[in-house]
Amino acid sequence: MADDTTPDFTPETLTNGEDNSPAIGLISQYVKDLSFENPNAPAVYQWQSAPQMDVQFNIGAEGVGENLFEVTLKIDVTAKNEEGTGFVVELKYAGLFGVRNIPEDQLQPFFLAEAPRILFPFARRVVADAVRDGGFPPFLLEPIDFHGLFQQQLQAQQGDGQGMAAPAGEA
Repeated sequence: MADDTTPDFTPETLTNGEDNSPAIGLISQYVKDLSFENPNAPAVYQWQSAPQMDVQFNIGAEGVGENLFEVTLKIDVTAKNEEGTGFVVELKYAGLFGVRNIPEDQLQPFFLAEAPRILFPFARRVVADAVRDGGFPPFLLEPIDFHGLFQQQLQAQQGDGQGMAAPAGEA
């Protein structure tokens, strides 16, 4: 009976005994920058109206060494109501990823969809803790479909490319 757990060895994986298979791994994750502002304390704790929450989100990725990339989630949360600003949280939460034998066209989908999905729960906790430590009820960010957003971005870029070609065809 054949052993199904035996890996398939090919000449590519056995060259000089080195593992040449594609791999991406999270090396470290960390708070890169965190700011909490409570500009109207202590009056803010007596305000009765519920604040309007404004959440802004951005993803960045950059090479920081050979086969090393840093992916950063930038999250800005502002709570405002009639009386003024309740609080402002600005967070840059990052992860350091090691990459081996991944084709270039596969990196962008990973860095803009999968890496943020991995980092988001930890960034969400940092924001909730900062808001709670500022004297407010914890603010939990809603889950984000990073893969869906990435697909929308790709479709928008493809639509922009087609949109530019259409007027030339109509002329």
